[in-house]
Amino acid sequence: MDNKIPTILVIDDEEVIRDSCSQILAKEGLCAITAENGMIGLEKVKEVQPDVAIVDLKMPGMNGFELLGEIKELDPELIAIVITGYPNIESAVEAMKLGAYDFLPKPFAPDELRIIVRRGLEKRKLSLESAQLRQEKERIKEYFITLVSHELRSPLATVHQYCDTILGGFVGEVNQSQGEILKICRERVSDLLKLVDDWLSLSRIESGEIVAHPKPVNLASLLAHVAHKLQSKAAMNAVTIRVDSTNDLPSVLGNAEALELVFTNLISNSIKFNVEGGKIEISAHADGKYVIVDVTDTGIGISAENLPFIFDEFYRIKNGATRRIPGSGLGLSLVRKIVNAHSGRIQVVSEEGRGSTFKVMLPKTN
Repeated sequence: MDNKIPTILVIDDEEVIRDSCSQILAKEGLCAITAENGMIGLEKVKEVQPDVAIVDLKMPGMNGFELLGEIKELDPELIAIVITGYPNIESAVEAMKLGAYDFLPKPFAPDELRIIVRRGLEKRKLSLESAQLRQEKERIKEYFITLVSHELRSPLATVHQYCDTILGGFVGEVNQSQGEILKICRERVSDLLKLVDDWLSLSRIESGEIVAHPKPVNLASLLAHVAHKLQSKAAMNAVTIRVDSTNDLPSVLGNAEALELVFTNLISNSIKFNVEGGKIEISAHADGKYVIVDVTDTGIGISAENLPFIFDEFYRIKNGATRRIPGSGLGLSLVRKIVNAHSGRIQVVSEEGRGSTFKVMLPKTN
């Protein structure tokens, strides 16, 4: 709408209303066009693409209510102002539900029309600017995802692979002090790779891509797979993992890769924040419409003051027990987003110094 003269479409079956509105709006320096019924008005919306449409609710043929629905399909940002000689609360409410911006009862004074149209034009301007900003945000986001995927992740993966190659002795002997330094480098690169992967997963969830094509997922085998995958990590921390789930556990509908990420994050956290010689119990059972998975640990627990914030992005609990434990603060945020995307729920019960239980509830396929 920058330098373009705003266009107002007046749709009313009364010629006197169309003419008077045109004259009032012309004096305001606005371009006014008219239509004598809903069908013609709809064609002019397609043809002219007006900024504001003034719509009479009571017209023969296509009435104002029907027209409002059609208009919003064509241009969601078009500002619709309804007018009628039979105003009542019910009509106003129904018009607003159909996307009308404001309501003007007949007869109305010229100043009333000018004020309401000016407000509508300002709303239109703000709506278009917001839409442009959203589009720009999406373009920047897509560019950043591409940048992260190719310009950050690939080099990090290469560095990680080189560290493994050197530590494996494939390019010569590595003494103990060199090996310790390389192991630290590899761990830090691993942390960065996980941060990048978590961020990319969050982007996929927000775009709806992660559950675009859901399939039945066998949670019993998925939990067994995740537990087995993390056994060596648990052993390094002197933590034992036990899985208890029935063989006839119902399947859930979703993305197996995303759900594996949920339980990988939860069990990994239970290992990281556990005590030496600690335990992790993973149980699963069906209850009503849900399959419920509990991940319980004997770890350091979460204080009551921190509990409400643990699913926030980049939130990390900072105290003496967690200071040296690496992490981005994205893991639990990612877990909740994936569970929510699967129409599920997640709850946590924890007490500082006494461990935690994360309860994941996912809808059954049948």
